[in-house]
Amino acid sequence: MNILIAGSSGFIGSALRKHLLSSGHTVCRLVRQDSSVAQDEIAWNPARQNLPTDKLAVFDAVVNLCGENLLGLWTLAKKRRIYSSRIDTTAFLASAIAASRPRPPIFVCASAIGFYGSRGDEILTEQSPQGKGFLAGVCLDWEKAAAPESLTGVRIVNLRLGMVLDPSGGALAKMLPPFKMGLGGPLGDGTHWQSWISLTDCVRAIEFALLTASLSGPVNAVSPQPMRNIDFTRLLADVLGKPAKLKTPAGILRLLPGGFADEVLLSSIRAIPQKLLNAGFTFHYPSLCEFFKSCLR
Repeated sequence: MNILIAGSSGFIGSALRKHLLSSGHTVCRLVRQDSSVAQDEIAWNPARQNLPTDKLAVFDAVVNLCGENLLGLWTLAKKRRIYSSRIDTTAFLASAIAASRPRPPIFVCASAIGFYGSRGDEILTEQSPQGKGFLAGVCLDWEKAAAPESLTGVRIVNLRLGMVLDPSGGALAKMLPPFKMGLGGPLGDGTHWQSWISLTDCVRAIEFALLTASLSGPVNAVSPQPMRNIDFTRLLADVLGKPAKLKTPAGILRLLPGGFADEVLLSSIRAIPQKLLNAGFTFHYPSLCEFFKSCLR
């Protein structure tokens, strides 16, 4: 396949590009720069609505992974960037695909399990309704932006990503230093569920979505074995041979601005990848224990 990627320089995007190239696909990157670009790059500027639609016609698929990192102080400006970097950028890219002749037949766009909101012990599949909160609203508008009525005839997949784990970056890379010093521990009471996926399985799931014609709409990109936060932290500490007794009270976390603690750190989302499993996708790392032992020992 000839695949165009937006967001190819990020944690997931860079790994996806390497994986697709190693699998024999041709990959081109959308890059935000005004200077000359490489042969495998196309310059664009979503803020200025600048993307030559005639260049999209040669692609079999477009993958959109753009989005401001959720980590950081949730000031009003930060939350505006979280929203606009997803919805505005996706809407512009979708409109460019719609204007292309012919259109790339496949559009895979990132979304997130934040769509479900914090739901306690409830098991969540792609059929579960939207939850409440800032991120749930962002995800709803994100998925709507990726699927306008003008994209008739394009197969659209909204990948609802869980916490993507790899020692090279993302959440796990930030956890490792304190855990290696024996300073890890549960957040709040640790009973909330965390839905995760290894970076290896994440990029494999994206390729699977590109190649599997039966997949469309929301698709949970998570391991089939979500973990409670307290079990997650104990397992990580055990693999590193360190204690994990330093609890962070929920009240302290809630001092962070903008609802970041309740939306991200303490949110309980027990998501299951029902569509991936039904379509025959197999995980390299369905078990968190297996994943930690493989990548940390």
